[in-house]
Amino acid sequence: MTIRVVVADDQGMVRSGFTVLLNAQPDIEVIGEAVNGKEAVEQAAALRPDVLLMDVRMPLLDGLQATRQITASADPPKILVLTTFDLDDYVYEALRAGASGFLLKDASAHELAAAVRLVAAGDALLAPGITRRLIAEFARLGAPRSPVRKLEGLTERESEVLALVAHGMSNHEIAERLFVAEQTVKTHVSRILMKLGLRDRTQAVVLAYETGLVHPGG
Repeated sequence: MTIRVVVADDQGMVRSGFTVLLNAQPDIEVIGEAVNGKEAVEQAAALRPDVLLMDVRMPLLDGLQATRQITASADPPKILVLTTFDLDDYVYEALRAGASGFLLKDASAHELAAAVRLVAAGDALLAPGITRRLIAEFARLGAPRSPVRKLEGLTERESEVLALVAHGMSNHEIAERLFVAEQTVKTHVSRILMKLGLRDRTQAVVLAYETGLVHPGG
């Protein structure tokens, strides 16, 4: 199936460049572009893309506000945040707002296409560096923001898997750690997301730290 994408960025060269790179892929098609956050929200509703590439700093409505509005709608697209610097202050808030990951604007064609495919499949684009920054942010915030009871519906094994996901481990790494098949881990992750009403692994990481299931440095 073709992955349908909308590119939202106020810089014409960025939009054009990403559009050309993505349309060169056999399984990806750019179906729309937006020059600001307001247009991104409108395009998401009208075109129903699978993935929306969202710049953070845009006029009228910034990418963070647009992400919140889009993810609050029914069956929203996966949102991949675009940023110039990997230490962008907005990355953390964008992930909390519902983004599935982030991508640097200087990403190669291969990295861009791989990122789109990854989030379209329901996975999170969380590089180890991003996970470390999330942990650092939670350490700065201090006490958990949400009650642990949110996780009461999970089994002991599911809680264990969630903790490992929160530490940035892949399904393959978790399978090796727990001495189970990778498909078993995938099943656990799917059940965790379903029980907690989460969109993807990114949201699971955020919730794991916010509820105190795992702690920075723990």
